[in-house]
Amino acid sequence: MTIQAVHPRQGLGTLRAACLPLLLTTFAAQALEVSIDPHADLLYRQALPLLEQADVADDSASPLRTVASDPELSRQGQAMARTLPTAVALLKKSVALDHPVAQYRLALYYITFLPTTQIPDAACPLLEASLKQGFAPPALAIARWCRPYNSSAAYREALESIPRMATLYAPYYPQPATRLACSRSRPQGLALQWGRQRDYQAEVFRLLSDLDPVRRQALLQKAVEINGCATAQQHLSNR
Repeated sequence: MTIQAVHPRQGLGTLRAACLPLLLTTFAAQALEVSIDPHADLLYRQALPLLEQADVADDSASPLRTVASDPELSRQGQAMARTLPTAVALLKKSVALDHPVAQYRLALYYITFLPTTQIPDAACPLLEASLKQGFAPPALAIARWCRPYNSSAAYREALESIPRMATLYAPYYPQPATRLACSRSRPQGLALQWGRQRDYQAEVFRLLSDLDPVRRQALLQKAVEINGCATAQQHLSNR
């Protein structure tokens, strides 16, 4: 392969444009073999409406009173207390069959409701197992909660495998997260942020930019191209 030299006067824009196809080709070469068990998928999809019902307004009595000082948080807590136990039980059955999306949603439940000190032990094994199957959303929670894996070569390799898994996981979006760094919106109360597949893809490139200083600028630019990632754009502007 012949690489054509880029004259400095052509600017960083030309160099960045030349690097991006090579960047994507590198990721494309790292495909995973993932097969989702049909019964596990059925269990996961049975849990979904119960998870969704946790967001439905309902003012009836509930034993969950931990946020009673705030009427809106109390309402959300009451709804969750009625629907989440069954949803969690279904997710656990799906996780037992190694369903990557169920692994993420169960981990997200732990992150939302467990004490901070218990989150790494409960959630990180699930997050790591899901990410290793090419599912993008766990990457964000791993970056926050899962040391030392979040700075390891294995974490970086798992991130780089995600672009080739887009077709497999497309039907599972949108997905919730506690915080999408590329989004300008902010969650309120117990609410989670919901992201499309492209939003999580942008987050993956943003996270990779922190792990790969050599390709940092090209990775940040890719995050901006995918969904206008505000955080990545700010980093580029600062440079």
